[in-house]
Amino acid sequence: MQFPTLDIVIPVLNEEKALPRSVKYLHSFCQERLWGFTWNIVIADNGSTDRTVELAKELQDKFTRVQYFSLDQRGRGRALKKAWTESSADLRAYMDVDLSTDLIALPAALRHSACAEIVTGSRLLKNSIVELRTLKREITSRGYSFLFRAMFGVSFKDAQCGFKVISRQAAEDLLPLVKDNGWFFDTELLILAEKNNYKVCEIPVRWTDDPDTRVKILKTAWEDIRGLCRLRFRDLARSKQILKGSRVIRI
Repeated sequence: MQFPTLDIVIPVLNEEKALPRSVKYLHSFCQERLWGFTWNIVIADNGSTDRTVELAKELQDKFTRVQYFSLDQRGRGRALKKAWTESSADLRAYMDVDLSTDLIALPAALRHSACAEIVTGSRLLKNSIVELRTLKREITSRGYSFLFRAMFGVSFKDAQCGFKVISRQAAEDLLPLVKDNGWFFDTELLILAEKNNYKVCEIPVRWTDDPDTRVKILKTAWEDIRGLCRLRFRDLARSKQILKGSRVIRI
């Protein structure tokens, strides 16, 4: 029996402390819970200068289902685009290295992927459980959600949760259109998907904030606003023209 294939990508930048523990835990979880899939874990390094690459090589040597690659340039979006574009898996997922999203969401997301091209975790749904999140980050997250939903009229609430699953076809169609290589990658991908009639399914997750997060809120917020304006006034319309043409050719 041939099982569907799944690549789980973990983008990393200077994560020598968290990487070994997280990969071992994820590997064990997949062995126990993902019996219906042929899965691999892909460590996507983007410019680490600590022992991250060395530890990734050790994990690859230890586990046959762990792979890694390393980029000289930084950018989570850049690492994800490379990993997902070069993957041949039926489904491509990603999650943050700190595993802030409880892994119980992974089997749920895979079930939902049967009827949606992108499944994304959400910290803002009614049944979501969020722990150790500061008031500042909560207000920022909800404010950003209000902003992009007002600008684009999309249905999803949480664009930046570090937990997503995408189908092979959606990845092949949408990734060439995503221009951001940093944190805005997630938002751009979801907006392009839903506004071009790809089904996006948002599921609640149990989320524990990482106190060691390196995200610079003000800098990231400004880059996100610039990205939203770029999409709204230029690139969204272009994406519709490109995808309309590619679909005609494919038929």
